[in-house]
Amino acid sequence: MPYFFTNQIRMNRSLTIAVFSALIFLGTGSAVNAQAPAPALVGYWQNWNDFQCPYIPLTQIDTSYNVIQVAFAIPASGTTYNMTFVPDGISQSDFKKKIDTMHMRGKKVLISIGGANDPVELPDTVKRNVFISSMMSIISYYGFDGMDIDLEGSSLSLSGGTIANPVDAKIINLIYAVRKIMDLYRAQFGKKMLLTMAPETAYVQGGMSAYAGVWGAYLPVIHALRDSIEILHVQLYNSGSMYGIDGNIYFQGTVDFILSQTEAVIHGFNTAGGYFTGLRADQVAVGLPACPNAAGGGYIVPDSVKAAINYLRGLSPKPARYTRTGVYPGLRGMMDWSVNWDAVANCASRYEYANSFNSIFRPSQVLSLTCLLEGFYDPVTNMMRQDTLRAYLRDTISPFTVIDSAIAMMSSSGSASLKFTKAVNSRKYLIMLKHRNSIETWSRSSGVTFSSSLASFDFTASAAQAFGNNMKQVDLSPVRYAFYGGDVNQDGTVDGADLNIIDNDSFNFIAGYVRSDVNGDNVTDASDASLCDNNAFNFVQKIVP
Repeated sequence: MPYFFTNQIRMNRSLTIAVFSALIFLGTGSAVNAQAPAPALVGYWQNWNDFQCPYIPLTQIDTSYNVIQVAFAIPASGTTYNMTFVPDGISQSDFKKKIDTMHMRGKKVLISIGGANDPVELPDTVKRNVFISSMMSIISYYGFDGMDIDLEGSSLSLSGGTIANPVDAKIINLIYAVRKIMDLYRAQFGKKMLLTMAPETAYVQGGMSAYAGVWGAYLPVIHALRDSIEILHVQLYNSGSMYGIDGNIYFQGTVDFILSQTEAVIHGFNTAGGYFTGLRADQVAVGLPACPNAAGGGYIVPDSVKAAINYLRGLSPKPARYTRTGVYPGLRGMMDWSVNWDAVANCASRYEYANSFNSIFRPSQVLSLTCLLEGFYDPVTNMMRQDTLRAYLRDTISPFTVIDSAIAMMSSSGSASLKFTKAVNSRKYLIMLKHRNSIETWSRSSGVTFSSSLASFDFTASAAQAFGNNMKQVDLSPVRYAFYGGDVNQDGTVDGADLNIIDNDSFNFIAGYVRSDVNGDNVTDASDASLCDNNAFNFVQKIVP
């Protein structure tokens, strides 16, 4: 039977090769009732430092990621079942606090078990029970939302049986252990635990080639848990080539590989161990390396990833040789190995994978903004000279991480429409606004929340719309408030340094679109100096949370 499969190059603690896991979130109902986000961008967070992809504090992960896998919990020395986890370079209590912070940001944080160097084997009930108790201890102590099963190597293997009726003790005991941990989690926390799994292609689609050893070894586990599975995410890298359901062979790192391997787990396929019934499309996501060096093979440029996924979702024409058999608009999302690699600027562009996900799965969130600039507004005409500004959406929790930003041209009425790709519905954000020579201004602490991808905010109606009431009334009828002008050097304070810049430019008859023109008339002169002088006299400065 013609196939090629490179010996399993797996993720390891030295990051010789990076691998990211396929995900299965286990729940009791459909994705609508699931705890995990939809669409989901899942990334592995490396609990160690590596010179190629440095350690990142958990709370500094790019905000596009909404499901984070902490890699790894591993068996204690001398065992393959007694699980341990120790945060690297940080105390356990401080790491718990970081997980709490991520929860407050609406993120799901799971603990991944195993990895390439640490097989987890449950050959008998005694070891199975130790595994159950040790994993529950880790999950409970840190407050993880669940666990990720990244079992490779000798962890799972087939010697016979079928998908519906496995005979191997390691597989039977794993299924029991997963169910038991989920039951214990629900009893303790009163909610569903998220469970993710990390099969390489050999363990899943490889069942089309053979049903023995590692080939198809995850299929009985997936089948036994299919009623609870939320997302299955097979590693589409470090794989060589695999069969598609059309009988053809497809190679990693191509659009065809994404198409054929993703549809296989949705459509289902025959194996020597029986037919594997596919999962719903909303239970399946696509997993790829974050950048070329993140894995031994399988990286695909963003445009090709987008072409493949949008074809599967019925949003674009056929991009390669493989022809899909159905359309899957509910395809759940993407996952990568790893968030650390995605942050490396010299592997691909920084956060290339996260940005790719946003461009594919997240429609722009549109903020309708109304604001005025002190010197630019004319109370006689109730109009404003037009100019651009940048709006930042920031987290509501200290240190108020920047989530996204956008630039727009304000109209003469002070309105602007800004599009954000990283913002999501039903989450509160603070708005921070910056203009070339105005005081940085933040929204009130209640912020703004998108609903159906839309939100609006009007700064002009009251000083209380700005954090610290940090605006100036510029019109009595109608009542209008505007951002203070005069912060020419953008240091957050209107003072003598700003006046010096204006005086120098005025003396030299500087004109045009320049920062010293604080009233927007394209000339730097005494009127600009007067506005700046008044605000400096009143000690105007930015006020931030």
